[in-house]
Formats: sequence, structure tokens, C-alpha cells
Amino acid sequence: MNQPPPPQPPLSAPDHPEQQYLALMRHIWEQGDERMDRTGVGTRSVFGAQLRFDLSENRIPLLTTKRVFWKVAAREMLWFLTGDTNIRALLEQGVTIWSDWPLAKFRKASGEDISQQAFEARIVADEGFARLWGELGPVYGKQWVDWPTYEYGADGKYTRGPGINQVAQVVESLRCNPGSRRHIIEGWNVAELDRMALPPCHKTYQFHVSGNRLSCILYQRSCDVALGLPFNLVGATVLTRMIAQQAGYEPGELVWMGGDTHLYLNHAHLVEEQLGRVPSGDPKLLLKRQPASIFAYAIEDFDVQDYAPQGVIRAPVAV
Repeated sequence: MNQPPPPQPPLSAPDHPEQQYLALMRHIWEQGDERMDRTGVGTRSVFGAQLRFDLSENRIPLLTTKRVFWKVAAREMLWFLTGDTNIRALLEQGVTIWSDWPLAKFRKASGEDISQQAFEARIVADEGFARLWGELGPVYGKQWVDWPTYEYGADGKYTRGPGINQVAQVVESLRCNPGSRRHIIEGWNVAELDRMALPPCHKTYQFHVSGNRLSCILYQRSCDVALGLPFNLVGATVLTRMIAQQAGYEPGELVWMGGDTHLYLNHAHLVEEQLGRVPSGDPKLLLKRQPASIFAYAIEDFDVQDYAPQGVIRAPVAV
């Protein structure tokens, strides 16, 4: 299972923020603990990693050493904020990043060797089929905007209480009590993990105010550095920018922290190619308007400028 180390990358500006990401990728590939994992693919992994990105002046940590489809990450974040847990709305927008898990479930249950494209088309065309096979369970957005509560009645039974909208609460607390240490959005609902297609990887967001700047820490329990992390950085930036605008702050810093931080063994070609590239440029994320609510943004409200990435590097998703 051992792979030869990738070639050393060409020299580039040491202060480019993307160098942090490339250094983490190299460290994992060369020094990570090689181990089998849930997917059976195998990884090289380190435990405990940190990246820091300045979001001031509209900056966004959008990788330039390969193309990252930022609109996909932004559409996913907007979908989370709706609390929806069915892939149909994503597929209607051309976002296919959540298809693997429902597709695997359908193939196993039906025995039908349907292609991903045909499965996605059926989800979009058939509402009943989507209800049955497009559901992911109470993932991410469901916990963010409708965390379940339970009330103990006089009859000695528990009944479902009103859901907790953590996102709305954080925006309000940032407006009214900026010095609080409780500006947190949490996705790790232990009671509902078994019902989720995939337990949350980017599980905890905490926000902090310093002066007029809003910063965010994102903690991920598990991180696919090659495929997942580039999207997670975009999504966290989009969320931070929206919350900052709604609460009346300028963007500060994005601090990313990883638990099990890994590269899959079948991503060797991606690692080697990307580490041989030189980052450049300073992409910017502009918010074109301020909606009345954190829940009223649309993809048309975002514009990325000065983004000239190198080519796409494709690799399989481990399910």
C-alpha cells in the first residue's frame, strides 16, 4: 500500500496563504499514519491540524493550484440554511456532491445497477421516488435550523417540542451580546447520528468578535484534504460573510481545525500533481446585496473575482 513520495514542488512565494494547504497535504502524504478506514480505501492520516486565513478586504481561501467550483460549495451552504435533507433541490441546481450515499443505498436495496446520471435524473423527475430514495436523514442543515427538543408532559410521556434554530440564535447573539463565548452552531446531535447518511464532518462553527471584525473557527472531526477541504473552506467563508453582514461586522479570520485529517491512498495522482503546482493570485468574494435575513440569500448574491485557477484534478470520492 506504500506509495512513493511526490516530487518537491517548484519554489513559490512563501507568504501565499495557499502554501498552508499545500504544506499540510505534503505533511500528511509523507508522514501520515497509513491505516484502513470505514470506506475500505485506506488513508494516510494525521490528528490535529490548523489553517488560518485572512478574510478581510473580501478575501476567500479559494485554491488556485486546482479549480474549485465555488458555486457548488455556495449552493450547498445555502441549501443547509433551508434545513432541507433531500438531494432533489440540490440536483435541480446541478449539484451532485451528495448523490453517492443515496445511490449506494438504492443499489444495495434494489439490486439495480443504475448509473449515477440516471439515478439523479429520476430523483429530479419523480417526487415520490425522491422522497423514498433522495433522503439523507437529519444531516447538517436540519440540526442547524431545527435541532429537535422534547418536552415531558403531565402524562409522563415525552413529546416533540419546538425546534431550535441555531443559526438565527447566533446572528441575534452577535448583534446583542458580541462578547459572548457561546456563538456556536453545532451539527453533532448524538441522538440522531444513526439516522444520518453521513454524520457531520464539519461539525462545529464558533464565532468571535474583535472590534468590528467577525472571525470563525470551523472544527472538522474528519477531513478529506484533497476533495473535501477545498469545499469546506469556501462554505465556511460564505457562512461567515453572510453572518458578518447580517450582524453588522466586517469579515475577520477563518480558522480551520481538523481532527482526523487525511488523504486517501487512491488520490496519489492528485497529490503529486497538485504539489507540483505554484499558487498565485488573490481571489475575492463580493456580496452584491444585503437581504433582510440570513435565510434570504441566493446564489446570485455572490460574485468571485480575480480567480484564475489551474486545471481541474479529478479523483474518486470514497463512500
